[in-house]
Amino acid sequence: MDKTEKHSIILFDGVCNLCNSSINFVIRHDPKNRFQFAALQSEIGASLTEEFTIDPNDTDSIILIENNTAYVKSTAALRIAKGLSGAYPLLYAFIIIPTFIRNKVYDYVAKNRYKWYGKKDSCMIPTPELKSRFL
Repeated sequence: MDKTEKHSIILFDGVCNLCNSSINFVIRHDPKNRFQFAALQSEIGASLTEEFTIDPNDTDSIILIENNTAYVKSTAALRIAKGLSGAYPLLYAFIIIPTFIRNKVYDYVAKNRYKWYGKKDSCMIPTPELKSRFL
């Protein structure tokens, strides 16, 4: 079975502090280990963006690959929230807002994420306990 069929994969900007914090948040709220992760800058990240014909220059912050379909920007974020524990799946209700409106807000945050949250020199290295969740 292909990894993209067994798990949902979150591709993220590995040098972005906001993105890394978001991945840590997902890990804490994903008790069923539904999600696996890969940095966009990694070999697998490049391979998956190519496979799903996603231009990483256009979508450079978060991508969700689920059931062999790629979701980007606000749709990816909402679908991820839907898979978390607690009350976070309720955020999926925002999917009714038209995509162009949701993505305007998403793009504004993504455009300013380095200025507001900073940037690392290299991608995060998962702890030994979390290594199996990273591709």
